[in-house]
Formats: sequence, structure tokens, C-alpha cells
Amino acid sequence: MNALARGGNAFDAAVAAAIMLGVVDGHNSGIGGGCFVLGRTAAGELIAIDGRETAPGRAHRDMYVRDGQLDPLASQIGPLASGVPGQVAALAKLSLSYGRGGWSSSLSEGADVAERGYLIGNATASAIRRKSPSLARFPAAAEQFLKGDGSPLAVGDRLRQPDLGRTLAALAREGPDWFYRGPFAEACARWMAGNEGLLDRTDFAGYVAKSREPLVTSYRGHQIVGFPPPSSGGMHIAQMLIMLERFPMGRWLSEEPATAIHVLAEVMKRAFADRAHWLGDADFAAVPRGLVDPEYCRQLSAEIDIRQAREVRSHGMPPRATDDLFNRRHTTHLTAVDAEGNWVAITNTVNTTFGSCVVIPETGVVMNNQMDDFSIAPGTPNAFGLIGAEANSVQPGKRPLSSMSPTIVLNSDGTPRLTCGAAGGPRIISATLQCILRVLDQGLSVDQALAAPRVHHQWSPDRLMPEGDWAPEVLRDVESRGHKMATPGNIGIAQAIERTPEGNLVAATDPRTEGSAAAD
Repeated sequence: MNALARGGNAFDAAVAAAIMLGVVDGHNSGIGGGCFVLGRTAAGELIAIDGRETAPGRAHRDMYVRDGQLDPLASQIGPLASGVPGQVAALAKLSLSYGRGGWSSSLSEGADVAERGYLIGNATASAIRRKSPSLARFPAAAEQFLKGDGSPLAVGDRLRQPDLGRTLAALAREGPDWFYRGPFAEACARWMAGNEGLLDRTDFAGYVAKSREPLVTSYRGHQIVGFPPPSSGGMHIAQMLIMLERFPMGRWLSEEPATAIHVLAEVMKRAFADRAHWLGDADFAAVPRGLVDPEYCRQLSAEIDIRQAREVRSHGMPPRATDDLFNRRHTTHLTAVDAEGNWVAITNTVNTTFGSCVVIPETGVVMNNQMDDFSIAPGTPNAFGLIGAEANSVQPGKRPLSSMSPTIVLNSDGTPRLTCGAAGGPRIISATLQCILRVLDQGLSVDQALAAPRVHHQWSPDRLMPEGDWAPEVLRDVESRGHKMATPGNIGIAQAIERTPEGNLVAATDPRTEGSAAAD
């Protein structure tokens, strides 16, 4: 809101919010991580900026093997867990290309809050408590997030991050080169060299935030604009919507929720099976465009029996799987819209809580653990239980597959209708999908859509996770159709903005956690 009041547009506002979230919600996102930016300008131009982290130049397939045994924790905690951060480059590209020169003021505001500190709430205190053993392993992280006696900061304590404040102030003055080719890159490379890490100055100097072609598909007369690979979310939200188009989802969500849940589980299984085999960084892997071919998706949909669950043994075979490819050569989500008609959705992340738990000394920057989003070995699940194949294997300079799913829905005439996205690992995809269905099919308002209960299925493990708000008799009906049920849990944390038929803009935040939505 401050960015808009200074004369900025929605892109400036989104940059300001992303930077501030890295200060006050730094266990989920920040400048040591990455992001995907999806936007639509007032002139109708679609934007997709890939700020995903990249593997170090010295990364290799066996980097997590110790004495002949795979060490999965090495890709989650410590120096080998981090890729080159991309958020700074992506936000700078957005600000310089589409904003109104608010880069410096956006960072200065974050720097001020980092320096002064803020009183932490339940979410941050809980995150510090859960990760305190890992944070304690790294002196700079312990100094920043733990008390002098090693105990975690608690609700109501003031979290001051003076090193991060100085880092943001330097970025505001000197721009992204300070981060990628100057003092920060040097500090990170020095720490990595002393702690058996692989990131070095050349990795930072070579990083580029890439402009990509947004993925545009259709659903019931609307255009669905999603993020292309290395996001799997854009691909599979489109794939699932096409599968769902033949079903009366609006009526079922309102009147036959067990049938709606059952069909959602069946389409999710098929999409996540395809994800495990086909999806990766399209600059390195052959990712077929046929995954969103309407006829292929209708074939998958035709396999669904609305009375009984069916086992999905493996991935499908889309058309032109080898010759029609993309690119032939813990997390936060935010969204902003302005009165001129600029729309933007950004999903930011350091991956799991506090990323690698490494804070680069004297910078305050929490480093990501995005290397865990690669398939570190065939069939080995990552921290979210996802498995992958060759398409998502570790390679130098490669970007790991992501579930981040910033999405914009356009009316048939191309005007924006809805933007949404979520945090929560693979549950991001499910949460975003169900927000779209609740608004477009069921006719709920955006705040009602975010509050409605959700389900999630990711094929492996073969378990359907419901949220706790579903009626017990509904879940018994679903289970009777052959679904193996997981313990209930939250399915993502989503944020959304809709433009109502009357032309009003309505912002909504997920009631599952602390958050806020603002409009003027």
C-alpha cells in the first residue's frame, strides 16, 4: 500500500511486499531463495519471470552419496543444500522493466524493519522452535534466531536482524550487482569454501532471471495463465482443469461433495504421476507440450470411474512426447492489482522452513535448500514425499522442478477475472486448483473459496489427504470408493484477488494462518 501511495504500480507494490516478507516471514522466503513472477500489464502483455535457483557449477549426481550410501539430509540442511538464489534478480527485472523506479524505496523499507525488529507471532515462533536444533549448527543462524542461552525466540520477543538490514540497504543503494558480483557473492563463496559447499563467485556472476512464455490454456470459456517449466504447477493445474471440464464440478462441490472429492483425487493422481516422470527444467529436460493437449487430458479423464478409485500405476504417454517440447533449446505467495489494470502474482520460497538453516555471516541472509527439489536419486522422495526421474536429476546450472503455481484467470475477452496462488510444497498445486474451481464452477466469492475445505493427492504415496473441516459422513463415502486416507492436515496457504462482475476488486487471504489483505 505504501508503494502505491508513493506513485508506484502493482509491480512496485509486489516487489515491496516480497522484500518485506523476506524480513518478517524469513523462514518461508527471502533474498536467499527464489521466486516465480507471473503478471499481466494494463496493456495486455503477459509476463513470466523465472527467478528459480540454479545448481552450482560443480554440482554432480553423486554429491549426496557418502561412503556409498545416499544421505538425503545433505540436500536439506547445510552447505550442499543451496542453489544460487534468484529472487533478487527476478524482482529487479520486474521492478526495472515494469515498475516506476521504486526499487530503492522498497528495499529501504525492508531494511528499516530488519534493523528495528518486530514482535514475532505464533507462526515465526513455531518455525524457530521446530528448527532450533538445525539453526544451532550454524553460528550466524543461531545468533540471529536463538537467544544467548540457545533457546528459541518466543511469541512476543523482538526479532532484530541488523545484518540483513545492512544487506538490504546496500542492495537499495547499489542494485543487484552488489548481490551477484560484489560483496554478497564474495561472502557466500568464502563461507561455502570453508564449509565444504560448492557455490562460488562464478555461480553468482552467471545467474540470470529468465523471461519465459506463460502457459495459456482454456477452461469453460476462461483463459488460464500459468507458469511454464520448471514450474510443474502451471502445467498440472491446466492438465487437471481440462480433465475436470466434462464433470459438473460446481454442482458436485455444493450438493455431492464426496463425488467431487473422489474425482479431484483421481485427476490429481494422474497429474502427479505425469509430474514424477516428465517434469523438469525445460532447458535441460524434454518436457512434452502434449501434457496439456486437450485430447490427451480427455483420455486420462475417460479412465475415471465416478463410483470407484482406480490405481494409477505409472505416468501417461502424451502425444508428440519427443518432438513437441517446451524450450527447444515453504514458501509465500502474494498478489497485487492496481486501478490501471496491472496484475501480478509472485510465489517466493527458500523451500522448507528456514531453507538450509545456513545464514551467511555478516549478511543476515537465510540460504535456500532448493537442491532438495531435484531428484537426488531415482525413486528417492524429497522432504515433501515427492519422487522424480531423470528429467529432474541434478546437473550444473539446472533449475529444480517446483510446485509454485502463480496463476491468472482471464475472461473470454482477455480481461482479468482472478489471480491466485499458494504456499505449501506440492499442496500449492491442489490449493490453487481448488480456489479456481470454487470461484469459477461453484460461484463462491474469493474469500469463501479460500476458506472452503480442500483435499490433496500426489500419487506417491497413494494417500488422499483431506482437511479436517469435511463432514465425517462425506469422508466415509469417499473411503468407501476405494481411497486410502491420510491423516487430515492443511492443504496449502493461498492468497487471491478477484474482479467481480460489477468490476470491483476484492482481495482475500487464507484463514488457515496469519496474513492480511488490503484494498484502497
